[in-house]
Amino acid sequence: MQSFFQYRRFRIHLENQYERDREKTAALVQQQRSARHQSLAASAPSTSSSPSSSEEPSRKSSKSPLPDVGGDHRDLEKGEGSPSSSSASPPPRIDGPISSTREKPGAPRDADKAGHSTLPVEPAEPAEELAEPTPQLSRHSTLHTTPSATGTALGIALTGVSVRSRSPARGGKVFVVGYEGLNNPLNPHNWSYATRIFATILMAGIGFVVGVASSIDAEALRPAAAEFGVSEVVESLATGLYLAGFGVGALFAGPFSETLGRNPVYIVTMTLYMIFIMASGLAPNIGAQLAFRFLAGFFGSTPLTCAGGSISDLWSPMERVFAFPVFANAAFTGPVLGPIMGGFIAQSKSVSWRWVEWTTLIMSGLVLGAVVLFQPETYPPVLLRWKAQHLRRITGDSRYVAEVELMGDTLPQRLQRALYRPFVLTFSEPIIILVALYLTVIYIVLFTFLDGYDFIFGEVHGTSQGITGLCFLGIATGLFGASALVPLIYEWAKRDTRKLQEEGKGDRLPPEFRLWFSMLGGSWAIPISLFWMGWYLESLGGECGLRVWDFVRLYFQLPVYHRLVRNFCGFRIGVGHTD
Repeated sequence: MQSFFQYRRFRIHLENQYERDREKTAALVQQQRSARHQSLAASAPSTSSSPSSSEEPSRKSSKSPLPDVGGDHRDLEKGEGSPSSSSASPPPRIDGPISSTREKPGAPRDADKAGHSTLPVEPAEPAEELAEPTPQLSRHSTLHTTPSATGTALGIALTGVSVRSRSPARGGKVFVVGYEGLNNPLNPHNWSYATRIFATILMAGIGFVVGVASSIDAEALRPAAAEFGVSEVVESLATGLYLAGFGVGALFAGPFSETLGRNPVYIVTMTLYMIFIMASGLAPNIGAQLAFRFLAGFFGSTPLTCAGGSISDLWSPMERVFAFPVFANAAFTGPVLGPIMGGFIAQSKSVSWRWVEWTTLIMSGLVLGAVVLFQPETYPPVLLRWKAQHLRRITGDSRYVAEVELMGDTLPQRLQRALYRPFVLTFSEPIIILVALYLTVIYIVLFTFLDGYDFIFGEVHGTSQGITGLCFLGIATGLFGASALVPLIYEWAKRDTRKLQEEGKGDRLPPEFRLWFSMLGGSWAIPISLFWMGWYLESLGGECGLRVWDFVRLYFQLPVYHRLVRNFCGFRIGVGHTD
C-alpha cells in the first residue's frame, strides 16, 4: 500500500518537473530558432550577390550563442533506417492541448507562406521507437514541432537525464534517467529523518519477530515431545531445522531483493513465513512439524539478509553507525526474548504448548500489516525504473530508460545472474567464507544455550521453567551495553574522516576501520566469556560471562556487516548499493 502511494507521488513529482523543464525547453528552442531566422534573413542579400562566398556566412550564422537544445542532436534521433524529415515552422504560442503531431506530406508550411527559408529539423524516430505525441499536462504554451524533435530537446534539457548509446544491435541513443541532484527528494537518502527512522524500525520489527520464532520453541521441548511421543533430542530439531532454513533461504532472499525490490520480497516472504508458522502450530506429528519449521525458517531469513541493503539505501555511511545498531538490537534481542515467552507458555496449565506458534503468528501479523501499509520501497534501481516508466508515459517517448533497463535482460536472466553471485563471492573472497564460518560458530553457541540453560539453571539451581527463561535477559543486557558505545565509535569515525579530508584523501573511511572493534573486542572476549561461564557453572556468576559474550557478539557482527556493505555493495547481492 505504501509503495502504491509512493508510486503516485513519483508521478506527481515528475509531472511537475516535466512541466518546468518543458517550458524552459520551449523558450530556448523558440529563442534559438528566432535567432537563426534572423541570421538567415540577414545573410540572404550577401548570398545572392556573392554566390562563391555564401558558405562562409552560412557557417557563421549557424553558430548561435544560445544553448542548442533542438538542432544539433540528430544522432539522438537516429535509429536503424531513420528517414529524413522535412522542416518545421517556428512554433507559435498556444493555450490548450499540445499539438505536437507530424506534418502531413505536401502540406504548406507557415515558413514557406511567410517567404522564410526552411530550417533543418532532426530526422524522426522510427515508428517502433516513437509513441504517441506528448500529452497535455496543463495549459501552458508549447511548441508546434515533430514529437521526435520535441522529445530530443526535452530529453537533453530534463535535469537528472543523461544521453547514452543504445546497444550496437539497435543503434541510436537513449535518455538514462537518474536523480536530479544530490538533494533530490526522490532519493531515499534525502527523505526526512522521521520517514527513514520509521522505515528502519519496521525492518527491525521484522527481524525481531523472526528472531523470536527461532528460539521460542526451545522452551516447549518437553510438552511437545510428550505429545508427539519422541525424545527431547528429536524435538529439538524443530529449532535446528528452522536455523537450517534460515541459512538456505538467505541465498535466495538477497538476489530476489536486488532484482524485484525490497518491499515485494519482504511482503511475500513474510506472508509465506506466517503460513508455515501456522502450519507448524497445527502439525499432527513430528514429521510435519519439522518440515514446516524448516520452511518457516527458509522464508523468514529475508530480514537478516536484506536489512543491510535496505539500511544502506536509506542512510549515508556515517549515519549507518547509528542505524545498524537499531536493527541489530531488535534482531539479536528476538532470539533472547523468545525463550522467556516460550518458558511461561510451556509451564502454563491453561494454554497448550502450541501457543508458542500462535504467539509468534500474532506478532508477525501485526508487523506484516505495518510493513504493507507504511514501509516505502527503498531500492534505488527500482525507484529509477519507476521514474523511467512515468517519463515514458508522460512524454510518449520510449527512449527514457533506467540504468537497469539498458541491458534488456529478461526477469529470469536477471534472477539467474543474481542467484549465482553469492556463491561466486563466497568461494572467491576469503574474508567472506572465514567470517561466515566464525558467525556459524557464534550462532551454534547461542542456540546451544537454549537447551543448556534448562540444565544449568533448572537442574543445577532448581529454578522454574519461566524463571529459567528470564536468565536470557543477561544476554540482552550485554547487547544493549554494546550499543552504548556507538556514539564513541561515531566520534572516532568523524575524527578520522576529518583527518582524511585534511590530507586530501577524500572523505571515505577505509573498510578496515570498522574491523578494529572485531579484532580487539570480539576475537578474544568471546572465548573469555565462555571460559567464565564454564568456570562459575555452579554459581550464578556464570551469568556475567554471558553478558560479556553477547556484548562482544554484537561488536563482532556489526563491524563485519559494515565492511561487507562497503566492499561488496557494487555486486548487489542484498548488501546495498554504491553510495
